[in-house]
Amino acid sequence: MTATADEEAARFHELLRAFEGRPAATAGRAKDPVNEPMIRHWCEAMGDTSPSYTGPDAIAPPTMLQAWTMGGLSGHSDRSCAYDQLLALLDGAGCTSVVATDCEQEYLRPLRPGDAVTFDAVIESVSARKTTKLGTGHFVTTRMDVRANGEPAGTHRFRILKYRPAATTAQPARPLPPKQAARRPRPVINRDNHGFWEGVRAHRLLIQRCSSCATLRFPWLPGCNACASPEWDTVEASGAGTVFSYVVMHHPPFPAFDPPYAVALVELAEGVRMIGNIIGVPYDKVRIGMPVRLEFLRVDEDLELPVFRGSEG
Repeated sequence: MTATADEEAARFHELLRAFEGRPAATAGRAKDPVNEPMIRHWCEAMGDTSPSYTGPDAIAPPTMLQAWTMGGLSGHSDRSCAYDQLLALLDGAGCTSVVATDCEQEYLRPLRPGDAVTFDAVIESVSARKTTKLGTGHFVTTRMDVRANGEPAGTHRFRILKYRPAATTAQPARPLPPKQAARRPRPVINRDNHGFWEGVRAHRLLIQRCSSCATLRFPWLPGCNACASPEWDTVEASGAGTVFSYVVMHHPPFPAFDPPYAVALVELAEGVRMIGNIIGVPYDKVRIGMPVRLEFLRVDEDLELPVFRGSEG
């Protein structure tokens, strides 16, 4: 008797469930102790100015819990093989795509500069087969128990969807009526970067230059990150650059954007890097090292943006 699709799915789920409770990482150690520079960078990126995160009694923002356990590009040597085996099993079943869906954190004690962070991680659950807009697959949840100087500090649950991409049929795009056409988000312009946007309006890409040590910096900052001098002037970029890195945006579709499209980290001829859209070449032809040239693209009646035109040649 031939098994039905539902029976096959149930059997496969039992194989996946055998991984529940197995370790994903054992006796892991953070590569750095909790430290003030990482706290400062986090707060600057998040725009969090709470006084709790500075001074002699500073604590780390609780939501940084996962940041201390990350292995970076080289990964962690403490990672077990069970998690890799589980993902390989899903890959073999055609669930080759992955997207992070959500995380949950529980905080037991604050982390402070100097704390040594250790952790264990376990595969907590693997869902039955689920069908989503992205495709059909399984949700995999890992739980990480974090300790500081040997004391429980928090729990981090992280959930991904490993899925087989849904087949899609291209549909002709329907332009919205002009009165409903979505507008691009407006850039945040403040006293620290208004000079940059003044330059864009004049079709000039301006780079800050420290008046003390001549270090160029981008994006614009109120002070030099090399010598801390607050004094600066500007130099105009030549417009030449190369693609240092890039991503292709497919999902989710945002109003006023038409995916797929390429967004690149461009290294300018002057040595600094900036992010911008790549135009002039198909998104799947963008490559690291591709020469690009600065242009200014008018996206609506009162907004122009710097973009970079690539060449396949």
